[in-house]
Amino acid sequence: MTADPATLAARAAEVLKDHRASIDRLDAILVYTLAERFKHTQAVGKLKATHALPPSDPAREARQIERLERLAADADLDPEFAKKFLTFIISEVIRHHEHLQK
Repeated sequence: MTADPATLAARAAEVLKDHRASIDRLDAILVYTLAERFKHTQAVGKLKATHALPPSDPAREARQIERLERLAADADLDPEFAKKFLTFIISEVIRHHEHLQK
């Protein structure tokens, strides 16, 4: 026996609500994780500025991108997306480091 359309729609709405609640929690985790990451990169930037070190480290950045691509593949996430995401974050970090050196 099949459920009526109203019952199916109500079930779908409940599943949708659960998915959205999970997405909202994960978004919060991402924001707090990024904030924590930037606290550490700001500390690195201050250390670099204090010791006249360059604001970027292309070799490390390349290793980090490769590492994140591998992690993404292991997590069944598009590695190209992961690369774009980390590249954006790295560019922001470098921008902050350059600002600290002024």
